[in-house]
This record gives sequence, C-alpha cells and structure tokens, in this order.
Amino acid sequence: MHAITHGTARVSTLRIWMQEARCEFLRLWRTPAFTVPSLLFPSLFYLLFGVLLGRGGGGEAARYLFAGYAVFGVSGVALFGFGVTVALDRSEGLLTLKRAQPMPAGAYLAAKVGMAMLFSLVMFALLSAFAVGLGGVRLAPAAWLGLLAVVVLAVLPMGALGLWLGTLVGGRGAPALINLVYLPMAFLSGLFVPLSMLPQVLRTFAPLWPSYHLARLAQLQVGFAEGVAPWLHVVVLLCVAVLFLSLARRRLATS
Repeated sequence: MHAITHGTARVSTLRIWMQEARCEFLRLWRTPAFTVPSLLFPSLFYLLFGVLLGRGGGGEAARYLFAGYAVFGVSGVALFGFGVTVALDRSEGLLTLKRAQPMPAGAYLAAKVGMAMLFSLVMFALLSAFAVGLGGVRLAPAAWLGLLAVVVLAVLPMGALGLWLGTLVGGRGAPALINLVYLPMAFLSGLFVPLSMLPQVLRTFAPLWPSYHLARLAQLQVGFAEGVAPWLHVVVLLCVAVLFLSLARRRLATS
C-alpha cells in the first residue's frame, strides 16, 4: 500500500509540473507582444542582414549570422519570458497566490524553463529553415546537434539573468530594463559583427557578457572561433546561471 501511495504521489507531482509548464506556454503563446518578436524577429533580421545584405564571401556571412541570430533569438525568449512574466506576477499578486497553493517546490521555475526551451526550439526551427532554404547554409549533422545544444543551454544563464532583472522592477518597467541589457549585450558580444571590428576597449569587456560565451560556442559549430575551449565557456555559463538564480531567489524571498 505504501509503495502504491508513493508511486501515485510521484505521478501526481509530475502531472502538476507538466500542467504548470503547459499553462505557462499557452499564456505566452496567446500573447502576440511576446510570440511575434520572439519567434519571427530573429528570422526576419537574418533574412535582411544574413541573406539579402550578406551575399557573397562564400556564404561566410550567412553562416556567421546564423549562429549569431540563434543566440540572439534564444536570449530574447529567455530574458523576456522569465523577466517580464516574473515582474508581472509580482505586480499583480499572482506570485503570492502561487506561494499559497500546495504546489511542488520548483514547479513555477521549472515551468518557465520548459516554456523557454519550447519557444527557443520553435524559433531555432524557423531560423534554420531560413538559413538552409534562403541562406544556403550547409552543416554536418554533428554541427546541427551542437547548435541545438547551445540553444538549449542558453536558456539557463539567460533565463536566470532575466529572472533577476524581473525582480528589480514592476511589470511596466521590465520590458524597458531588459531591452537596456539585451540589445547592447547582443551587439557587444560579437553576435552580429566579429569582435575584431569593435574598438579594443569593447573587446576587452566582451567576456563579461554571457552572450559572448554562447556566441563562441555557436560560432564554433558553424566553422568560426577555432581554438575555442568549449568546456571553459560551458563552465562560465553554468556559473552565471547559478549566480543570477541565487540573486533572484534572494530578491523573491524578500518581496
């Protein structure tokens, strides 16, 4: 009897986690202000800058920007998906309501991770279709798997950063604050132009951005960034995720 009860409890807990993730996904899927920019903008920007304006050069621009916009896209999904929703939940009292419910520990955060990964995979699929069909990008199967791994990994540090940013301001101020971090970080990390084209002072501080480490991992998969030690960038990204998750938990515990 005890084993049956224990097994039923595990099934019920898993079902709660799945339902929470489903609700979180549907919540943002039905929000055009999030869905349209997150899913379409990376592909449209890639079409303009990577395909239409990047012709020639043996397809190097198309491959380089494919990696860059993959990181750009998943960063936007994670930053806004975590940051804005957490800020809104705090402002509207939803977070307090969820705390009062007998919900398993970690379900709220796990739902956001699942939501961000699903949106990131959809974004990456659209971007890949543009890259292959219009940009002429051709990669080995291992490179595709490597890029997919980078997209999944990016959710952790960027989601943790977005979560922390969402604890600093209310729902109305969250989009502006996240944009102030998101856009400069993308440009200064070498997502759109090689870092060698930026001033020396900006190149010096580039490793401070988590998107820089994601960019190096993604660029390595498409034939750039030779000599990069992947494990070092992965360690840095995991440390960033732990740091900002800890800061966000401290903020949430006192709010």
